[in-house]
Amino acid sequence: MAKNDPNSGIRVRRVYDPVDPADGARVLVDRLWPRGLSKDAAQLTEWCKDAAPSSELRRWYRHEGERFEPFAERYREELAQEAARPALDRLRGLAEEGPLTLLTATKEVGQSHVMVLLGVLREGS
Repeated sequence: MAKNDPNSGIRVRRVYDPVDPADGARVLVDRLWPRGLSKDAAQLTEWCKDAAPSSELRRWYRHEGERFEPFAERYREELAQEAARPALDRLRGLAEEGPLTLLTATKEVGQSHVMVLLGVLREGS
């Protein structure tokens, strides 16, 4: 199920969902490649690992719901670092060119890094 952002043309979907012609640029924003998915089946525009949380932060979070708020705060701090700027600029550039779909393998999309990333991209545009 897509979570649309009508203000910026950015939406979020699971990478396992069927490709939709309305996806526009399809960008995987996970650090690890999704299990059981071939690169051909993913039909990605690109894989933007540098927009994903650090491995240390991802392992700490473990998608435990009670950790989401501190995780989101720490992830926002990572995204504010100079090292994340090229990835954020690239995603913003793709969004300016047309529809952008941020893809993740995460089952709980609503409590995942991709929703934090979407918020950061909205704020910066």
